Amino acid sequence: MTVIDGEWIMFGVDPDDPLCLKSQAELIKFVDKAGFIPLFANKIKGFSIEERTVASDWWSGDDHSDPWAWREEISRSGKLIYGKFFARKAGFISKKWFPVFANARRDGYDFDALWDDGKAKMKEKKIMDLFEAEEELFSYDIKSRAGFGKGGEKIFDGTLTDLQMKTYLSVSDFRQRINSKGESYGWSVALYSCPETIMGREKVRSCYPEEPEESSRKIIEHVMKLYGADEKTARKVLGGML
Repeated sequence: MTVIDGEWIMFGVDPDDPLCLKSQAELIKFVDKAGFIPLFANKIKGFSIEERTVASDWWSGDDHSDPWAWREEISRSGKLIYGKFFARKAGFISKKWFPVFANARRDGYDFDALWDDGKAKMKEKKIMDLFEAEEELFSYDIKSRAGFGKGGEKIFDGTLTDLQMKTYLSVSDFRQRINSKGESYGWSVALYSCPETIMGREKVRSCYPEEPEESSRKIIEHVMKLYGADEKTARKVLGGML
């Protein structure tokens, strides 16, 4: 996706293209096989959901064909892990590959250990502390309860993204807000969870015995092999944490 003369342009494919993903089920099957992929086009050709879907289907309002809507149902299903994992941009990681990302990005640290060693920020701890008592929280609840806003902590969205990039948080669902009458209203809002809640603690941390550098190497080489990317570009698209 890019902007040309003030207009957003999507890099989609023809519906008859054999690469075209036409349903949630096909997307899940593809990611399970490919391992992980960003939502939108980037500097690696073919390494995005955008380039494997029909451009006009995005934000069409048809939940059956709209990839933007698919991400909500897929997050809810727990079949893939969704969040801002790719250079601070959104995408999917399969359950097979998420432990590899967790080991590479966390450098062997659970969040508590990261904090104890002075490697986490107070604003990150305020957010993560909420998940000791809650399995999932709306983004706006996290913001208010962790003390972000006027007179409090700053850069909420950036901190939430940092925690996703470090694999300590992921998106577990999208739901509408509920008013005082118990009625749903407005756009769907992201709910966040620890990946351990979705996959289980043992599975998420199953690659911890491996050196983080080895996990990073596996991720980089996987992208280079599947998409013909050079190492420098692969590292840039994946983010500066590998």
